[in-house]
Amino acid sequence: MQLRPTKPHPAGLRRRVELDGTESLRLLGSVSLGRIVLTRHALPTIRPVNHIVDRGDIIIRTHDGTALTQRTREAHSPGVVVAYEADDIDPRTHLGWSVVVTGYAQLISDPLELDRYRSMLLPWVEEKMEHAVRIHPDLVTGMLLVPADGAPADQWPTPG
Repeated sequence: MQLRPTKPHPAGLRRRVELDGTESLRLLGSVSLGRIVLTRHALPTIRPVNHIVDRGDIIIRTHDGTALTQRTREAHSPGVVVAYEADDIDPRTHLGWSVVVTGYAQLISDPLELDRYRSMLLPWVEEKMEHAVRIHPDLVTGMLLVPADGAPADQWPTPG
């Protein structure tokens, strides 16, 4: 497989519009892929994962060999501090949105709840994902990237 590099397209200046937590979580729930950030050996580690948003929490599947599974298994209440980021930014215009959630991650141990998430969230890589992790957001920030030239809202990218 050969990946072709993308060339940036001049698209004009952008303006950042801050989003509230409710809208940010709604947008986060409109996409299926994001990036989880945690510490490993005192250094930041970032991994792409798929997710769902359920009752305001972010749920991801994981397996025994991951740092996230190990860290959440060893953690005491309230869990392991993580960050989670997802976005939908057009590669041509650089317009769209980005959401970052910071909170505590906990391994889901209730068998019924785990079965529910196994049916709702299928792994996106070919590995057996025996576990699920819940990230409870404590801090949610989001932003829209819109044209700075005052273009009408109906010409902005459609979030999600």
